[in-house]
Amino acid sequence: QVHLVESGGGLVQAGGSLRLSCAASGRTVSRDILGWFRQAPGKEREFVAAISWSASSTNYADSVKGRFTISRDNVKNSVYLQMNSLNPEDTAVYYCAGRYGSSRYDSGMSLGGVNYWGQGTLVTVSS
Repeated sequence: QVHLVESGGGLVQAGGSLRLSCAASGRTVSRDILGWFRQAPGKEREFVAAISWSASSTNYADSVKGRFTISRDNVKNSVYLQMNSLNPEDTAVYYCAGRYGSSRYDSGMSLGGVNYWGQGTLVTVSS
């Protein structure tokens, strides 16, 4: 059983940056697709970004393309989300997620396809 723990959330001003980290324990996730979702107050959880197990393929929501970068370190069993040019619409609880891996180029991840979740970390962007 995989246990995910997110960190790095907090309060930041609009235009600022944050880096989220997610550490996995319980087993290696080096062959799983890892990603991030977020849920804003009163809204449904939505996809943010995902990365293939080989890190050769990434996938982003249109709303974060060019501002967010997902990366992973299979030695550390971790995934990261660098968030730049943050705006108040990015305010949400950010969840780390994993999906059992397939090909080295597969970075597809949907809400219904997630196999395990973290508990979330709150990101608040002030205007």
